[in-house]
Amino acid sequence: MKKRVTITVPSNAIRIPLTYRLAKDFNIATNIIRAQVAPNQIGKLVVELQGDIDQIDAAIEWMRMEDFQVFSASGEIVIDEDSCVDCGLCTGVCPTQALVLNPETFRLDFRRSRCIVCEQCIPICPVAAISNNL
Repeated sequence: MKKRVTITVPSNAIRIPLTYRLAKDFNIATNIIRAQVAPNQIGKLVVELQGDIDQIDAAIEWMRMEDFQVFSASGEIVIDEDSCVDCGLCTGVCPTQALVLNPETFRLDFRRSRCIVCEQCIPICPVAAISNNL
């Protein structure tokens, strides 16, 4: 089973080897989709957990006991085509090339099937045309 979650890491827990503990203690494979972590600061991870559903649930419970905040990361990226100015800034941060500028029309093309909902495009959009529809 796969489950995508967003994890907020408190500053006092930055040094906990999270992915190691998930693998070693819970037999969970962790695919890090996005990470913003720095010493002595609150961190944020978007990860995909893969393993037995009971082990995933136990791992999430353990993380919560260690003061991590864990939320289900669901939804999908939505682009407001009326607001989008086709500037292409979002294409530069999209790790899967789900967002590309069409070379013929110079309009933004969104390939939904390639999107991993990492949300890197949301803060970079100068006109706030991109959002996550939870």
